[in-house]
Amino acid sequence: MLTLQDVSVSYGPVQALRGISLHVGECEIVALLGANGAGKSSTLRAISGVAPVASGSIHFCGRDLTRCKPHQIVRMGIAHAPEGRRVFPEMTVQENLHLGGHVLRDSAARSAHLERAFHYFPVLSERRRQKAATLSGGQQQMLAVARALMSSPRLLLLDEPSLGLAPMLVDQIFDIIRQINQDEGVAMLLVEQNANEALLHADRAYVMEAGSITLEGRASELIKDPRIIEAYLGG
Repeated sequence: MLTLQDVSVSYGPVQALRGISLHVGECEIVALLGANGAGKSSTLRAISGVAPVASGSIHFCGRDLTRCKPHQIVRMGIAHAPEGRRVFPEMTVQENLHLGGHVLRDSAARSAHLERAFHYFPVLSERRRQKAATLSGGQQQMLAVARALMSSPRLLLLDEPSLGLAPMLVDQIFDIIRQINQDEGVAMLLVEQNANEALLHADRAYVMEAGSITLEGRASELIKDPRIIEAYLGG
């Protein structure tokens, strides 16, 4: 479904990605692991068209995304839930969700997707008329994921969905992510510092260091890899 081939990204003199290659298949959950500054978020930003690609190519369902604008990429079926939630604080929960579904021109489809979001995140239904700023951190994270889901994506880019959440909420968020994947067939590329949770829920994973991919494999195998245990699982 998604293929990155030798992709490099630079911010001025700083090279964030150094010729990385990866792929995400239909209905897969693929995790990107690595320390802060490894290039994980830059990878998602390159896919969603926010960070310009200096070299290499990105293809989604056979279409070249490399020079596409972010709004075009959303219409192709990719949604991005960025790090830090970035909800619109003065808008209500429902208004935030409607913004996520702006690419759906049919009002019946928007209503159906709104109800789908509330199915996965019932607490948002209860608070649909509350301003996003009044939600807890966990509820704002749910809103960020639900807003991305509103565009009916085939691929969901999730950047640190567990960041700053209590352990109970982390489990809840990941259970919902897996449920969406299984029920809707939405593929996911997941950036996550909580390596244990990511590997427990992902099908495959890549490890990034200093803008390069240094390790890849099945998540069920990487979670037992001594290098991963020592570096990311507290072994």
